[in-house]
Amino acid sequence: MASRIEIGFKKGIRDALGEKIRKGIVEHLRIHVDWVKTIEVYTIDGPLAPEELEKAALGPLSDPIIQETAINRGLAQGFDWLIEVGFRPGVTDNVGKTAGEAVTLLTGKPVQVYTSRQYAINGIRDRCALDTLTRMDTERIASELLANDLIQRYDIIDGKTWDPDAGIKPYIPRVIGEDRPRTEVIDLDVPDAELVRISQERVLALALEEMRILRDYLKDETILARRREAGLGPQMTDAEIECLAQTWSEHCKHKIFNARIAYDEGEGSIREIDSLFDTCIKQSTREIRKKMGTDDWCLSVFSDNAGIIRFNDDWNLVFKVETHNSPSALDPYGGALTGIVGVNRDPFGCGNSSSIRTSSVSRRPTTQSRCRSGSSTRGGSTRGSARGWSTAATKAASRP
Repeated sequence: MASRIEIGFKKGIRDALGEKIRKGIVEHLRIHVDWVKTIEVYTIDGPLAPEELEKAALGPLSDPIIQETAINRGLAQGFDWLIEVGFRPGVTDNVGKTAGEAVTLLTGKPVQVYTSRQYAINGIRDRCALDTLTRMDTERIASELLANDLIQRYDIIDGKTWDPDAGIKPYIPRVIGEDRPRTEVIDLDVPDAELVRISQERVLALALEEMRILRDYLKDETILARRREAGLGPQMTDAEIECLAQTWSEHCKHKIFNARIAYDEGEGSIREIDSLFDTCIKQSTREIRKKMGTDDWCLSVFSDNAGIIRFNDDWNLVFKVETHNSPSALDPYGGALTGIVGVNRDPFGCGNSSSIRTSSVSRRPTTQSRCRSGSSTRGGSTRGSARGWSTAATKAASRP
């Protein structure tokens, strides 16, 4: 059974987010509204009794000093329009996941929690009109400011028909599609226009030249013979093409950064740059380190997914700038595993023993203090060096 817990600020408590949304509506959409109030919604899918719902609402989900709660009824009042925004089925809901864990710990019953947010909006009334905020205005506010249609859904409720006692029926954004695993064979021996269409429709993000390489690869008799030995046919499967597209993606391969670039200096001379990364970044760094000599405090640079610098005789710092997340093909947030793949993994895969050149940091990390991770994706610090750490799995998983 599903239930809804709605949480909003008590009368007299400032709603900073609501004020920010109101400002955005006025400044960006040029729609004048009087006020916006926000309400957090937790939809709980699980067998909780009324007293357990009350305990969850007043416990981990709200601050009873400044917030009020409503269970299976509406909390919003006195508005012209109510917009509720929530995630679509299958999209990552980190707050919902954490809330579910908290409620399960509190009640001892396994539950799933899905979050959404309500925006109660009131228009500006004047002498010429009773209500200047129309449904069309509200649709614009929802679609252009409050919701990302790719990963979120929204509902709009007219204040004239609102019944707070009935509230909104619980909605569970559960993935209910039938799982039918299948392998699809893709014919790449087609004209260029068809290759472009395949890349676009499958969101491969491969240029025509790259699609031609895949096509021509399958014309090599040696390759076809090896495919037959492996039980593969003369055409690629959708899984093979997806793997190659991911490997050749800008995120993994950095094609632009590593490309050959014809640079026109504007004075009639054109010079070729073979990889901006190799020349302007890696080469410059090597030259600076060489000039610094024994004063060089870089211990591991460009070796793997993070770098190590010497902080003092006892401590090294591991720096990570890129999050190295796992974005989905369409939206980086909905499919991200940034905390696991980036912040935690990359500092531990930050180099090898050949990068460590000073004896003062040659100790292996201790179990008590392997790594002090920072709160951001810029890395943390580690006692000792990366000597002895295996980076084979990291390299195989993803190259920077």
